[in-house]
Amino acid sequence: MNKKLLFSAFFLFAITFGFSQTKEELQAQKAEKQAEADKFQAEADALQAQIDALPGWRVGAFGTIGGNLSKFNDWYGQGTPDLSSGNLGITFNAYANKIEDKYFWRNSLFTNLSWVKFDDKNDPTDDDSFQEGTDVFNISSLYGRNISKTWAISGLADYRTTLLNNFNDPGFLDLGIGATWTPVENLVVVIHPLNYNFVFADNDAAFESSAGAKIVADYTRQIGAINFKTNFSTFQSYDSSELSNWTWTNSFGYTLWKMIGVGFDFGLRSNQQEAANVQGVDLADADNNLQSYYTLGLSYKF
Repeated sequence: MNKKLLFSAFFLFAITFGFSQTKEELQAQKAEKQAEADKFQAEADALQAQIDALPGWRVGAFGTIGGNLSKFNDWYGQGTPDLSSGNLGITFNAYANKIEDKYFWRNSLFTNLSWVKFDDKNDPTDDDSFQEGTDVFNISSLYGRNISKTWAISGLADYRTTLLNNFNDPGFLDLGIGATWTPVENLVVVIHPLNYNFVFADNDAAFESSAGAKIVADYTRQIGAINFKTNFSTFQSYDSSELSNWTWTNSFGYTLWKMIGVGFDFGLRSNQQEAANVQGVDLADADNNLQSYYTLGLSYKF
């Protein structure tokens, strides 16, 4: 009997030891394969960097889709027991850049649109449709002739307005010339002291075109599964500080599975002319509060 127990214990120990060895061997094989994969990925990244450095077109796009829908029936715990509500938002970033040895042509498009719904079923007078929320549209084209490795003489056309409501009312078009500085691959800084800011609007009392300086700083980059873009644009009027404005937008996207991930966008703006138009006061009397928005939701990498 003791021999049988001893044999059984030895047999179980041998099986356990065998499984232990198998697990360790598998982990070692995994580590070896991972090291090889990392090596090949580094080589692929280096080749991609060489491809990106070649002259020619570089195009790309990514965006964010965020939203929620809800409906309550006889939910007496809240003040509006019969309610349908929703929020939908879309952000889209795209660029098409032609980079050559002697010149460059950089084009970008950015838009952020959202719709909001709040329908009280017990109030027949309220609006049960989706209302326009965030409404941002910006398109720009920058052309430059290189005079050194990091400096170029350039011309910029930059236009922004709204799409869903009051298209081109207001609309801002900047046309100017100056210099562009590209100290690193993904950073573009535009400095145009000769610029004219055309303003299109029905309310002539709040909006006025003027000459001034245009400064833009844009950084766009992809690192692995992360896409991000930050853009700061300002116009400083030579006529009056009340005609000056600035906008700072940021977009982040992280790919979780294939082309789908999570995205976050936020923006800040200061524009006294827009404030005067909305508040219905003279330009000098406008309360120029800081404008802001953000969108959080699913992202799709194009």
